[in-house]
Amino acid sequence: MHYTLHQLQIFLKITQIQSITKAAEELHLTQPAVSIQLKNFQDQFPIPLTEVVGRKLYITDFGKEIALAAEKILNEVYAINYKTLAYQGSLSGRLKISIVSTGKYVMPYFLSDFMKINSGIDLFMDVTNKARVIENLELNEVDFALVSVLPNKLKVNRVELMSNRLFYVGSSDLKFKGTPNKKKLFEDLPLIYREQGSATRNAMETFIETNKLSVRKKIELTSNEAVKQAVVSGLGCSIMPLIGIKNELKYGDLQIIPVKGLPLVTTWNLIWLQSKKLSPAASALLEFLEKQKEDIIKEKFAWINNF
Repeated sequence: MHYTLHQLQIFLKITQIQSITKAAEELHLTQPAVSIQLKNFQDQFPIPLTEVVGRKLYITDFGKEIALAAEKILNEVYAINYKTLAYQGSLSGRLKISIVSTGKYVMPYFLSDFMKINSGIDLFMDVTNKARVIENLELNEVDFALVSVLPNKLKVNRVELMSNRLFYVGSSDLKFKGTPNKKKLFEDLPLIYREQGSATRNAMETFIETNKLSVRKKIELTSNEAVKQAVVSGLGCSIMPLIGIKNELKYGDLQIIPVKGLPLVTTWNLIWLQSKKLSPAASALLEFLEKQKEDIIKEKFAWINNF
């Protein structure tokens, strides 16, 4: 057998996602390149590793065993690399962080300088929905998670990063005669929601319930980007985190519509399991944030104070 580390990485990613297309996206490769590498890898085994039923890819039992072996091999390779860097006096290791979708507007700014200083650290950041973020943390698959609402069932430690402010927003083409009241905004205009379980969705529903508002028509979308584009297009209005609409406000695609009781304010928290033994890389990130957090907020997020 003459399989390569590259093929092991590709096959492992495919088994984790069960999609050649999505694996290619995450690996920053073309789909044909991933398909060719998968075929070349499979051809080295007398037993199928995958099978296609309909249009869906499945991993065979034998394929799952090979994936476990591939993960062990790759972990050993990573360990060799990290030990080499550590011997040279450089901080090394893998840092895994799972963040909710709107967290992608926040977390990179708190990581940028840290990663430049510590070039021996490999960063893996999973941007997904809240349920998956909490699952990643609970299964100990990540070092940290970024959330705006703390999980109830897990014992976690946390670092507060910055405030998260949510405003009622609409398309810039939306015009009103006079100042619109809450009844008009929530009962006469379609309201766009995030999916069930989203912290933004929960905050929106709490506000509506507290103010005893009725919603005429609601639309549900599964990502902040999808909600943003729907609002820009005039499909409806929404309550959205300010952090994710900076450019749309700057270029006049969206407008903040004043509503009594808004903005809602929550906090971005970087959390980790109390029982987790942090790696040197993870501990170093916490030390970095303790020293640099306020400077990062002042430098990168001062614009928020204009709203």
